[in-house]
Amino acid sequence: MQIFKQAYSFLLKEIIFGHLLTLKYMFKKKYTLNYPYEKGPISPRFRGEHALRRYPSGEERCIACKLCEAVCPAQAITIEAENLNNDGIRRTTKYDIDMMKCIYCGLCQEACPVDAIVESPNFEFSTETRQELYYNKEKLLANGDRYEYALQKNIKADAEYR
Repeated sequence: MQIFKQAYSFLLKEIIFGHLLTLKYMFKKKYTLNYPYEKGPISPRFRGEHALRRYPSGEERCIACKLCEAVCPAQAITIEAENLNNDGIRRTTKYDIDMMKCIYCGLCQEACPVDAIVESPNFEFSTETRQELYYNKEKLLANGDRYEYALQKNIKADAEYR
């Protein structure tokens, strides 16, 4: 038994296997991306920057049901609503999200019955000040307009799993 331990330590089996593993991967294709210029694929379920969507007619989708505000575990969403038309249609007058509180759980998106609030595929929204991370209704609608094509594509790709 003692002879096997000495032979084992003399041959340095682990180091030889480590070198062979290094040689195996040395000549394979690299997986590194040149990040700012190349971007990897993003899942349709990725949760990034928030956006409010509109109907194709241009009318905003949010019906002020406040389900997203109620389900938000971080209490990052604040909604104020009123009846804007004489026909009793409720719309939001104030829709604010504090992105510093947001934990990107996606519960607001799942709770919305009309797919008004969604999380876009944008993950590059760093800011220099904290004030820029307070999103109001206008900024959320602008995000929705900017990413509408990608949002439609992601919702369609994920539809069979919802």
